[in-house]
Amino acid sequence: MELRTLRYFVAVAEERHFGRAAARLHISQPALSRAIRQLEAELGAVLLDRSPRGVGPTPAGVVLLAEARGLLGRAEPARARVAAAAGPAVVTVGLLGDGTDPGAVRLAGAFRELHPEVEIRIREADLTDPTCGLRTGQVDLALTRGPFDETGLTVRRLRADPVGAVLRGDDPLAHRGHLTLADLAGRRWFRFPEGTDPRWAAYWSGGAPRRGPVVRAVQECRQAVLWNGTVGLAPLGHELPPGLAAVPLPEVEPSPVVLAWNEDDPNPLIRSLLRIATAAYRSP
Repeated sequence: MELRTLRYFVAVAEERHFGRAAARLHISQPALSRAIRQLEAELGAVLLDRSPRGVGPTPAGVVLLAEARGLLGRAEPARARVAAAAGPAVVTVGLLGDGTDPGAVRLAGAFRELHPEVEIRIREADLTDPTCGLRTGQVDLALTRGPFDETGLTVRRLRADPVGAVLRGDDPLAHRGHLTLADLAGRRWFRFPEGTDPRWAAYWSGGAPRRGPVVRAVQECRQAVLWNGTVGLAPLGHELPPGLAAVPLPEVEPSPVVLAWNEDDPNPLIRSLLRIATAAYRSP
């Protein structure tokens, strides 16, 4: 039995409701249900009575609840003593784009609940480096978007977002249901500086050389469209400022949200953050 699974069981037993327990744990309800079923299978006992009115511990569950509370109560002081002996733990996370993404917000809350002793330092990167400083040692891991050159990195996909063309709201194409890249042929696009990761730059320019203003940040992209009438790509679902519109481009592959780190980094906190991120980005 893992401490994490015991923590899940205690939450369900105390909340007497899978939905409330999942919200408390910052994980999805299906994932929580699977974990409890697996725990019951491992122990060979039904731990919870499930009914339309809610859930409650069975006699076996009552015993496990008392034992689990004791184990968890002893685990936290042990974690604190080990952390104190090891010194303050610090992890630097590189962010690209919108740090208010609901997945990122859930990740931050769940990680803090599990590792309150760890200090997280944030480095917000511009669009010229999709690895957010991984290759130069400025961050321990990056919460970013692909695609980019993954040489020497470990990359785990968390989600994929469809993309669209960002246009002025008064652009003749802005009210279409969808567009193709051919519809944007001959237009001026915002583009990234020379030296930017070629795979990254090619994706966000629609796979073709473009002419137009050079940008380095999300706000610069938006302002280039607003002031110059240029076009460019952006993930759909992100709020745009007044005067701009995003029109879906179905022919462009969705943009993956990923967690990346240097492949030879042994830091166990990176693996913990990956496990939490996987659950956080699957939650609704």
